Amino acid sequence: MKKIIITMLFASLTLTAFSQGNERREHIKALKVAHITEKLNLTEKEAQQFWPIYNAYDDNVYKLKHQDIRSIRKEIKDNHETLTDEKSQELLDRLYKAENSLHNERVKLASKLKTIISPKKILLLQIAEESFKRKLFEQFKKRRQEGKSRN
Repeated sequence: MKKIIITMLFASLTLTAFSQGNERREHIKALKVAHITEKLNLTEKEAQQFWPIYNAYDDNVYKLKHQDIRSIRKEIKDNHETLTDEKSQELLDRLYKAENSLHNERVKLASKLKTIISPKKILLLQIAEESFKRKLFEQFKKRRQEGKSRN
């Protein structure tokens, strides 16, 4: 009976943690949408065409960064002392392939958006993405410092 209760408790905590992580990601995504919308000043027609394309791009980039590249870097970090040259080359190849995929996603996005928004707005999108990352990072640093000062 104890094992069942412990298993159920662990499963519940895991689902709660996953849910909170997913909620956090969705919250950040909503903030990003608001930030980009404000910076690009899209018309209603542009927005209707822009967001499905951008959201698909954003999902692909998230997968590449947070699944593919992160797992490769973790493998490198965990095994760096015992890596052979052959395994190192394999990891380098995988890493470069994933990074090239990120670049290709960006090029595909720009190509698709050219038919929807002006080149100027495509450049403004890049600026808006960078400024959002900066704001997010600053917010993270601020919360981290506040947490340290409480301890």
